[in-house]
Parts: sequence; C-alpha cells; structure tokens
Amino acid sequence: MIEKTWAIAEKLIIDILFLTEQLNQQLAQEADILKTAPTAGSLDISSANKKQLVTRLEELNQHFIQILAIEKLPNDQAGINEYFQRATLAGLSTSETVNNWQKIQLICTECKNLNEQNGASIELLSLHAKRSLDILKGKKSGANVYGKDGISQSETLANTLTFYL
Repeated sequence: MIEKTWAIAEKLIIDILFLTEQLNQQLAQEADILKTAPTAGSLDISSANKKQLVTRLEELNQHFIQILAIEKLPNDQAGINEYFQRATLAGLSTSETVNNWQKIQLICTECKNLNEQNGASIELLSLHAKRSLDILKGKKSGANVYGKDGISQSETLANTLTFYL
C-alpha cells in the first residue's frame, strides 16, 4: 500500500518544508520589526502572514495524517519513522524525504523559539504602552517595594502628568 501513498507523502513533505521555511523567515522578519520602532500596521501584516502560513501548514498536516491513517500508523514521530522504514523496505528511495523531514523538525524548533521571543517582546511593548497611558491619564499604579524585613509591600503611586500652558 505504501507504494500508492509514497509519492503523495514526498510532495507533502516538500510543500511542508517550503512553508516552514517561509514561516521561519516571517518570524525572523517580525523579530527585526520588533527591534526597531514597530507600528501596529507592520505587526498586523506580520500576524496576518503568519496566520496564513500556519493555516496552510495545518491543511497539509491533515493530508499527512490521512496518509498515516491509510497505513494504519499513529500520528506521531514513531508513526512517521515507521512509515519511512516501510518505504525503505519496499525499495523506495527515502533519503531525500527523510532529510527534508529532519530539516522540517529543525526549522520548527527555530520557529518555536522565535515565536516565543517575539511574543515576549510584544508583551513587553504592550506593558510599556499601558504604563505610559496610565501615566498620561493619571491613573494610580502600584509599585512593589521591600520593607526592612525583606517582605514586599505594595505602594500606591499617583502621579498625574499635567501640562500647564
């Protein structure tokens, strides 16, 4: 049966590799945007591009899951490894496809790390913007200070930023 699904699996893996490379590039570009003065528009465009790539990757993943199901294999790394072993035993050339799969795994790890870094950067920018707005609006904010005993105490700060003309 693997002879019938192998060509489809090879094509899917090539397409998945291409899209994961694009996602990695998009995340790197987003990181560069976050290092400069990001605008809401540039982040919105980046987010839309990422969403489109992830949606397409999810579609391809569903097709790959169907191939594993046809072969009665689980949808996990062990199932994929078994699929590759069956293809090899059937005399199919698997080295390029296995290599592509390994590249996908490495790129996915890079994407995960970049996404986490970008998320932390966005969270910090959001927190900074919120604090700036609170100062401009004169809202009270709490600051943690430590007493003589080393226990944190919350101190309320109320500094209204006013302008006199």
